[in-house]
Amino acid sequence: MLFRGLVYPQIWEDPVVDMDALSITPTDHVVSIASGGCNAMSYLCAKPAKVTALDLNGAHVALLRLKQAAAINLPDQRSFYTFFANGGIASNIKSYDANLAPKLDDATRAYWETRTISGRRRISQFSRGFYRSGLLGGFIRTAHMVARLHGVDLRKILECETLEDQKAFFDSQLVPLLNRPTIQWLTRRPAALFGLGIPPKQYTALASDNVGGIGSVLRERLERLACAFPLRDNYFAWQAFGLSYGTGSDAPLPPYLEQGNFARVRSAAVRLDVRHDSVTEFLRCSSPKSVDCVVLLDAQDWMSASELNDLWTQITRAARPGARVIFRTAANELLLPGKLDPRILDRWSRDDARSEALHLRDRSAIYGAFHLYRLNDNHEG
Repeated sequence: MLFRGLVYPQIWEDPVVDMDALSITPTDHVVSIASGGCNAMSYLCAKPAKVTALDLNGAHVALLRLKQAAAINLPDQRSFYTFFANGGIASNIKSYDANLAPKLDDATRAYWETRTISGRRRISQFSRGFYRSGLLGGFIRTAHMVARLHGVDLRKILECETLEDQKAFFDSQLVPLLNRPTIQWLTRRPAALFGLGIPPKQYTALASDNVGGIGSVLRERLERLACAFPLRDNYFAWQAFGLSYGTGSDAPLPPYLEQGNFARVRSAAVRLDVRHDSVTEFLRCSSPKSVDCVVLLDAQDWMSASELNDLWTQITRAARPGARVIFRTAANELLLPGKLDPRILDRWSRDDARSEALHLRDRSAIYGAFHLYRLNDNHEG
């Protein structure tokens, strides 16, 4: 039930890495899992012919449709920035009522105007701090509270000015925190990590990724998030340690929220098709050779072998010559060999060198591996 509502107020895959891997062109049709919608919106910066974003979670569909409507209908870049980059100003609700509500489809409008147990409309989250909401937002807020109870203010890392300062903060504050018996006990409980969007099957894969178990994996990933990239360039670290994108004109942002990209996002937003559906079922109904890029996020970590084979059968059938597929895995594993029918897998080639290089550049820092597959030239459909 935890995964039925809003899980990700922000998606946790780096769209800059995605776009580099996919090399999106103006003739491309990109098919992606929607999640929090940041990446599907960011792909519009590359001006593809079409982006189809799909999700089985109705809350994620409603969020992306809200972002699409905002890009098209809000008065200007400033109002768009205020709504989604800030996500916590009372004027956002007036902006919603005046400019967005009349433009939304019935299901999306009903979602945002439904009142929660608090008596407030869901859209009011954008006046109170949207990135504090959802399963992930709640998890991060809880992590901050637990850290404060142990004498650590996670926000303090955002005051660091250099990578050396970030590493010093990690070693002096976060390592002792992670070594606390209470924290170690919590991380050994799969339910404690549901807020990170980690279901039991993915938890098991993570726990086996290091001889030290889940605690060692989480420490390794947290160190990368905290220390591998300058804070001025990493909006994922700002969300984790500050539950915001920061303030000021130099705050790091997803591409779709950057001021210089607004005109492109607005003009391309009409080419975004948001659907409450699975990638497999959408591709099953798609014409052969109609898709150029497929973005699977980490969804395959959750799938059985039969589900993987069904998915890749439909990807292969719908793929145009030169098609690219990207995905991430929580563990450092190849995932497909041994699970995917060799007759399907042989039609694709993993770019090992590019996959590794792109993984090292992924600022979200929470995955074990990045994977870029290309359709072989000798594939005949």
